[in-house]
Amino acid sequence: MRVIVDLTRCQGYGQCAFLAPDVFTVRDEALLYDLDPGGEQREHVLRAAAACPVQAIHLDWTQTRRVGLSSAARLLAEQPAAAKMTEGHIVIVGASLAGARAAGVLRREGFGGTLTVIGDEIHEPYDRPPLSKQVLTGQVPSGHTMLPRLREVEAEWIAGTPATGLDVANKRVHLADGREIGFDRVLLATGTRARPWPNEAEAALEGVHTLRTLEDAARLREALAARPRRVLVLGAGFTGSEIASVCRELDLPVTVVERGPSPLVSALGAMIGGVAARMHRDHGVDLRCDTTVTALEGDAEGRLRGARLSDGSTVEADVAVVALGSIRNVEWLHGSGLAAGVWGVACDAGCRAVDTNGLVTDDVFVAGDIARFPHPLYQYQFMTLEHWGNAVAQAEIAAHNMVSDQAHRWPHLSVPVFWSTQFGVNIKSVGVPTFADEIVIAQGSTDERRFVAVYGYQGRVTAAVTFDQGMWLEYYQGLIERAAPFPPVSRHVDRREAPRPVPAQVPDRTVATAGATVVVTGHDPAERRATLLHPPRR
Repeated sequence: MRVIVDLTRCQGYGQCAFLAPDVFTVRDEALLYDLDPGGEQREHVLRAAAACPVQAIHLDWTQTRRVGLSSAARLLAEQPAAAKMTEGHIVIVGASLAGARAAGVLRREGFGGTLTVIGDEIHEPYDRPPLSKQVLTGQVPSGHTMLPRLREVEAEWIAGTPATGLDVANKRVHLADGREIGFDRVLLATGTRARPWPNEAEAALEGVHTLRTLEDAARLREALAARPRRVLVLGAGFTGSEIASVCRELDLPVTVVERGPSPLVSALGAMIGGVAARMHRDHGVDLRCDTTVTALEGDAEGRLRGARLSDGSTVEADVAVVALGSIRNVEWLHGSGLAAGVWGVACDAGCRAVDTNGLVTDDVFVAGDIARFPHPLYQYQFMTLEHWGNAVAQAEIAAHNMVSDQAHRWPHLSVPVFWSTQFGVNIKSVGVPTFADEIVIAQGSTDERRFVAVYGYQGRVTAAVTFDQGMWLEYYQGLIERAAPFPPVSRHVDRREAPRPVPAQVPDRTVATAGATVVVTGHDPAERRATLLHPPRR
């Protein structure tokens, strides 16, 4: 039996921990669980899943309800069945969360044709969030993170073979082993990879790690279990902060080096970043902000021994984890004619890919971490969301639209949600915190690290972040969807004082355009075309 919990929905009621204590554990408000419990736990897990007040425990994804659909999309779902594509060949490129989810939904939607799923990893689909949490602490082996098996999905799974090119005109996917796979429709869901340390020689030192794959997690877990003198974490985003938290839980000395003024600032802004910084330091993290690592240093045997920092100081460390963000896996699409670059793959709200001329394609769809789509709630701004919940919800929308006619397609309108567990605190977010000009603490206290922060833009609510107050997330999602006024006027029992909005101090919402140049050719309107010129790979 395989188990997965939608932690964006979990509100910490703890029924599962009561009914299946050997599988689920609630620590403060954070839920930890075994993704692959033994067969003797089956009855306990089934009872826990049935008792969950918010139905967040999933054992068979094909039986779960649609995640994150707007009310309009639900109405569409309830309309009489329309003519659907039931034959032909659909190819999914990417066999991780979004790709696996889409495969099951396609069969659920009634597609009975040939289905091919292409993945660059040799493993069957697995869940990535536990890699920086339960796996590193040793609570769950890396091999126990496989996603729950879909009901028997008749599909050809091509594992360990990356795609190298896409021929949109002739409808063919080129593979690294020389094969070409034809398609009638294709879903692009190739996700991201960890951004490596830029100096290849330094990155190759023994003791330097990234964290993205099962193998990464297993190697890092082994390194931490060896009790290094000190762990150096490069970057204090969510992954870096979670790794630092694990190190302190394991009683390992850890230094975190962050380019910005505080942890999480690029995602949540300066106020919450300040709370995160205090949380790091109160748990014994050596936090160095407004600082970068200029070099990693090794010994004669090629083992990491430390790092030099931009402020002139040095740090001795046996293990370094490079947590500097991710790179979207879109290089294989260069030359395809799609608007694909460092920003991801542009698509419309129905997940249909956009070509370099800005035209929507009919047979190419995009989902997951690489999809750059317009969100109506945020002034139709194009955004990419590297969140678990978005990958699931967008994969469902894409799969439905791939087999539906134009009149019965759905828009991807779900409000973004994500979570992180670090230093014993369960952090959850709904909306887009960086789409804000003001922030207010609507409930609780930042000193107690138990609060709700609400973000607003031009007088309306755009996001909310909770620290150990996850039960309020759905309420604030409703405010976002209704474009409720900011600051919120609701009365709550745990409001300590009248809310006073302050500047959000979030990063500028810049559009990633580096790495590609657009040129337009032709004179006659029928001949004018746009082309992306990518720099050569280094």
